[in-house]
Amino acid sequence: MKSLLKPLLAVFLLALPAAAQAGTVTIKGSDTMVILGQRWAEAFMKKHPTIKVQVTGGGSGVGLAALQNGTTDIAMSSREMKKAESDKLRARYKAPPVQRSVAKDGVTFYVHQANPVSALTNEQLMKIYVGDITTWKQVGGADAPIVAYSRENSSGTYVFVKDMVLDGEDFAPAIQTLPGTAAVVNAVSKEKNSLGYGGAAYAEGIKELKVKKGNEEIAPSADNIKSGKYPLARDLFFYLRAEPTGDLKTFIDFALSPEGQAIVTQVGYFPVK
Repeated sequence: MKSLLKPLLAVFLLALPAAAQAGTVTIKGSDTMVILGQRWAEAFMKKHPTIKVQVTGGGSGVGLAALQNGTTDIAMSSREMKKAESDKLRARYKAPPVQRSVAKDGVTFYVHQANPVSALTNEQLMKIYVGDITTWKQVGGADAPIVAYSRENSSGTYVFVKDMVLDGEDFAPAIQTLPGTAAVVNAVSKEKNSLGYGGAAYAEGIKELKVKKGNEEIAPSADNIKSGKYPLARDLFFYLRAEPTGDLKTFIDFALSPEGQAIVTQVGYFPVK
């Protein structure tokens, strides 16, 4: 009788629904990337219903911290990992972190649609955000104070702007901090003397500024961002503790596939492939 039970048990296990063997992929981090991550997850789970993908924001720094403490499989980041973050991961997991570029973006500065200013230099943007320029009249606009918005310091976009625009200087105390790019866009759309920044995909209901470079005004267009001509073009990243395997590899392969990269375009970013 026992000899009959073994093959019957094997047949029973094979007949179990696939959902019983389902896996979970957790993704956390960049608010810039959260909509993209959610769209990838939705499309992926339709193709792979036995794998659950959970996506949450919080900022690039939050995602990278979660990767270090083991509470996420993937950290989404709109900036490159800092050396100190990399060193901590390497020390804890005895291996260097794995970086994957999954999309391209251009950090865009937004103004109200009624604002006559259409382009600023990097130097003008820096002087506004460190507090040296405080009115639109100083940069060719109306005689009105500039109401400038920024992201919170856990944001990869905040770090990118601080490094690439402010040249490492601190934001002025008067700059108003908002929790997420969508909040920045909403605030700029309502305040006619405002200035904010964020990813290109969020630029709806406001006007995008061009960046002056010499005699040229460079728009954050698809061609300029993909070619790197736009001065504030950047890659968007996935970070992992090790080379992906299993469900994790299946998901990342999907994000980088033609179907996954088409979703990048649909969301408003730009493909890496």
